[in-house]
Amino acid sequence: MGRFFRIFILPGAILQSVNIGGGYGTGRELVEFFSRHGMGNGLMGMGLATTLMSVTFATALLLSRRFEAYDYRSFFKVLLGRGWFLFELLGVSMFVLVLAVMGAAAGQIINAELGASPVIGGMVMLFAVVTLNFFGRDLVTRALAMWSFVLYAVFIAYFLTVMSRYADAADFSLLSWHYDPAWVVSGFQYALYNVSAIPVILYAARAIETDRQAIAAGLAGGLITMFPALLFHLSFLGAYPDIVRQELPVYAMFATLSAPVLQSLYLVVLVGTFIETGAGNIQGVIERLDGWWRERRGVPLTRTAHAGVAAAALLCSGALSAFGVVALIADGYGTLAWGYLVIFIIPLFTIGIYRLRNPEAST
Repeated sequence: MGRFFRIFILPGAILQSVNIGGGYGTGRELVEFFSRHGMGNGLMGMGLATTLMSVTFATALLLSRRFEAYDYRSFFKVLLGRGWFLFELLGVSMFVLVLAVMGAAAGQIINAELGASPVIGGMVMLFAVVTLNFFGRDLVTRALAMWSFVLYAVFIAYFLTVMSRYADAADFSLLSWHYDPAWVVSGFQYALYNVSAIPVILYAARAIETDRQAIAAGLAGGLITMFPALLFHLSFLGAYPDIVRQELPVYAMFATLSAPVLQSLYLVVLVGTFIETGAGNIQGVIERLDGWWRERRGVPLTRTAHAGVAAAALLCSGALSAFGVVALIADGYGTLAWGYLVIFIIPLFTIGIYRLRNPEAST
């Protein structure tokens, strides 16, 4: 990968990869936080969420570069001092929930397409994620970055197909908007729980060399992460408001398109996003455990231990997936979002800014 890509594109590609799992990739997450408020209001909510994510990512990358903190344990030691473990408590909860959402979505799709038990989807994910994490950071990083290009290509093809199919039926007056506290709160919530991935994927920012690069990479990262969300939201225009009631909205849209080849590609890409989201999040946990083990023993954990961590995480999250995608997203994500406001966002823009201005100060 070229220098420009590693500095300015890779951090955003990795952030997108770990955020675009079961809820985002199926469209359910976007309906829950944006589309259900109205198409125009949803666009405004996305604009708010994108701005918050970009500014937060830029600030976090700047802090990470200045203090060479490339795993979340090191990062929160800079930010919270002895209170660093508070993020871990919250992060593990979100981590397990994300994996559970992916497991539930994968199970539903495998069952609908092949008539097979939902357990099969979980087994495919388990094997692929464990394999990626066994081979380490370089493979995980390259896989996540390259898959982002595939994902973008298929999602753009989906968007163009939907727009050509629904061009006459789409009511563009639905894009009008008005101020409503509901979409503002949803935009904040969406940004708050999605930025939770930032400290976990700081391993993707090791190539950044200057403050300007960190800021540019962070601002670009928010846009890279949210652009597919914009395409999905706009693609619902011709099927609104019925699409809001669908458990897997994008999958439901494909059922009306009569585009079997594109639908097959989408399903392959979607399962791939589940795998990359799982592998990317677990790699962040492995980076933290490697740092801890290196402090104790002078060497990182073995590849076998990395694979074991991945397997244990996926097996633990499997039980939660039984609750279903809608319930997990509506109840779990929204609640945890406020925890990240207290543990991450407020400290980042208070203590973090202070540490950037006064690097010798201690927390």
